[in-house]
Amino acid sequence: MTDSPAHVLSDAELDLLELVLGGAVPPSALLAALPGLPSDVLLTDAENTPLARLTRTGADGVVLEPLKPLAAAIGPQWDAAVRRPAREVRTDLASGPDGNALGLLVTEVPTAEESGTAAALAAGSAAVLLLVPAARRAPEPGAVGAPGLVRATLALAGTLAERTGARVTTVVVPWSGPAGTDLHDVAASYGAVRVETLAAHRTPATAERVAALPHVRDEAVRALYPPASAAEVVRAASGGHRQGTVVFFTGLSGSGKSTVARALAAELEDDGLGTTLLDGDEVRHHLSKGLGFDRESRETNVERIGYVAALVAKHGGTAVAAPIAPFAAGRAKVRALAEEAGARFVLVHVSTPLEVCEARDRKGFYARARAGEIADFTGISSPYEEPDDAELVIDTSVVSVDAAVDAVRAHLRAAG
Repeated sequence: MTDSPAHVLSDAELDLLELVLGGAVPPSALLAALPGLPSDVLLTDAENTPLARLTRTGADGVVLEPLKPLAAAIGPQWDAAVRRPAREVRTDLASGPDGNALGLLVTEVPTAEESGTAAALAAGSAAVLLLVPAARRAPEPGAVGAPGLVRATLALAGTLAERTGARVTTVVVPWSGPAGTDLHDVAASYGAVRVETLAAHRTPATAERVAALPHVRDEAVRALYPPASAAEVVRAASGGHRQGTVVFFTGLSGSGKSTVARALAAELEDDGLGTTLLDGDEVRHHLSKGLGFDRESRETNVERIGYVAALVAKHGGTAVAAPIAPFAAGRAKVRALAEEAGARFVLVHVSTPLEVCEARDRKGFYARARAGEIADFTGISSPYEEPDDAELVIDTSVVSVDAAVDAVRAHLRAAG
């Protein structure tokens, strides 16, 4: 397995892989989305975890061998009750009394009008699938993201079941809009016989009101003030600035810091905070490409992460970083960069014991380090200097991801 070339999947490609593994689209969709791959390639995530092996068989044939589960995060869109593979949902519907399941694509937060529209569309259907396209990538600023869309859809599901008596099932569809793949076809693969996009039934009047929402405040200001005063109020509001934050996770490989950091970033984004995730492995692929793993290179990598995080926070954003950052001097530089930018700095030491990290060994690095195949590996052949200045200490061997995220958020709230 280790001799095969690897391709690191983007968030959009991970969504497609999840669809393929769940039976929503054929493996050939990966070939269309990933042209130029070798005939035998490992598909990995940004943490270098081997997820699947893709092998070409002939001109158009492809075999996809699952290797390890895709990493999950927290939030309602990751709840196993709604994030189910297409083949499972399809089988569940086929075993029911109704063979004419309606699929409603909920691509936007439903309006009050669309609650009635959904009930009308569902008339006569014993089973209704509410399908929520949810991308791994963050939404555009100001847009409702996957967590909010799922919460709104679950509320609609309850209302719809009450009004129609139908069996209503909410399903999250990992979706980033891959070329050559139609969302209606994907919905059909989940077992929907008839597919409708709920927002497509929005009346022109409602569509116009929704589109005008971002400008409602400005219009109210202009109605309240004379032109010169209104211009100053609008200018002040657009230039509003809050203190930025850098949340910096440090810990051994396999400690769970990346998992917690990703979950935290998603939760903060859902709260409406502009959040940038700087994960150690992803930074290595881009910002620090070409650096080695000797002490000097590691310090340079951490300093680069700190510099970018400080820039994000300087402009009022929230940066969440998750490198190993094994040396106290490097972490001190990052703290100084953040504080010089006027940002709040929170160091989180993910203190999961070495033996637990090594037992997890999702990437196989510890085994290779023990065998002498990897030099300067933190915790084995290179030291990890435990911080004595961390604002929070979390051990993921005794604390769940949800609880760890809650602890960091509680600290941020207490800090203002």
